[in-house]
Amino acid sequence: MDFDRYSLFFLASALPIYTLGFIAYTVAFVQSIAGVSSHSGIGNSPDTRTHNTGVAYGDANKVGTLVKVANLFGKTHKLFRVATVLSFIGVVLHGTSVILRGIAAGRVPWANMYEFALTSTFVCVLVFLSVARKVDLNFLAPFFFGLIVIFLGSGLTLVYVPISPLPPALHSYWLIIHILVAILATGFFMLGALLSGLQLSRNVFFAQSRLIPNVDFLENIAYKLNVIGFVFWSFTLVAGAIWAEKAWGRFWGWDTKEIWTFIIWILYAAYIHARATAGWRGTRSSVLSLIGFTTIIFNFTIVNVFFSGLHSYSGL
Repeated sequence: MDFDRYSLFFLASALPIYTLGFIAYTVAFVQSIAGVSSHSGIGNSPDTRTHNTGVAYGDANKVGTLVKVANLFGKTHKLFRVATVLSFIGVVLHGTSVILRGIAAGRVPWANMYEFALTSTFVCVLVFLSVARKVDLNFLAPFFFGLIVIFLGSGLTLVYVPISPLPPALHSYWLIIHILVAILATGFFMLGALLSGLQLSRNVFFAQSRLIPNVDFLENIAYKLNVIGFVFWSFTLVAGAIWAEKAWGRFWGWDTKEIWTFIIWILYAAYIHARATAGWRGTRSSVLSLIGFTTIIFNFTIVNVFFSGLHSYSGL
């Protein structure tokens, strides 16, 4: 049985489901923003003249407007629920694709760029849905699933490679530990970066929105997620050094991938240190968070494709 073919089928099924979820989240998000903005002047009308009924025009307008807003948010809430259901269907199909790729390869499915994109996006969605059980992330969902569709679609169309034998250096249980922890770190860093991006744009583009929390809340949640990601990334760095010693006889060799992994660690360490000790909050904190995640994307794409080294496992 060609398990890789079935893996591609389930992935090709997950992508449109994720896309529909992204569209539903986006429409609900825009509706909520537009609804609040258009009715933000509730109660500000100076017209309080009355008819024989004794009801003031201003009061009647308030009641009518509140009913419209309630209906709008009722429909928006249903649309968010539809989007959430679609995201759960998508992640089940996506997870099935990951499992089938692993079965087809006879190993863990993260040994090249395509497999890393396949598995890391799946883990990112799991992290998002897990955090969303504790914190309402409807305001973040359009941006998150937009990125998931882009990353997963790019992985399928640009970096897909057939299953091939592993290089000798990858025949180790450290492949499971080292890369899995890096994938988990990426999931938390991605959420942290999105929250930081919203923090920067909150008062510029969404000043009237009641859906998006205030900047302090966004910054605090982003910080907590980035700290969790940093812990995982630190273990990634340590595990990579141990694996390098077993594979090549040295803990550190200034290989391109090692350098960029360390640069990412330094950036997030600086972010955490600056916020905790130097009082870097607001814009400076958010910018550091975004620089850190941008470096992760650079490490995965540009470094993997255009830089040579012992870690050249893109498969392309």
